[in-house]
Amino acid sequence: MARVGQIYRGFLYAMAGIAGAMLVWLMISVILSVVMRNSGMQPFAWLFTSSEYAILYMTMLGAPWLVREKGHVHIELVTAALPEAARRFVSRTVAVLCVVVSLILAWKGAELCLNNIARNDLDVRAYYFPKWILTLAFPVSFGLMAIEFSRFVFGDDLMHSGEAGVHE
Repeated sequence: MARVGQIYRGFLYAMAGIAGAMLVWLMISVILSVVMRNSGMQPFAWLFTSSEYAILYMTMLGAPWLVREKGHVHIELVTAALPEAARRFVSRTVAVLCVVVSLILAWKGAELCLNNIARNDLDVRAYYFPKWILTLAFPVSFGLMAIEFSRFVFGDDLMHSGEAGVHE
């Protein structure tokens, strides 16, 4: 079981690494586009499209890792004022709600992806791109986020530290 956990964690961190590489690509593509425009050249059509795809995938691939690392923004003002038992209850309740929302979004994302495959939908811009490749990120990422949020429901660790303020 420990090996499965290592593989899972490695997959999660690989997704986050790819998201980071896409952030670098966004920086490069914007700079390249600006330089080309200022030089009087027309930027490549695929440059803009690849940037849009990178924004989607960067967000989707990085989100499960952010949940694991407690990197999503949440306000601890209320939980810091609660007694320990109430804080644990509120934190686990919020985590349950996050699991439910993530599972619903994963389910709907899977439906969307399967519909894209069945209809052979294409994203037509600079080139023809199968939409299912884009929408596949939804069930995968939201499914993994549901797993990560469930760690805060069933595990010893809580999403909320109970301390107000910035913790870095």
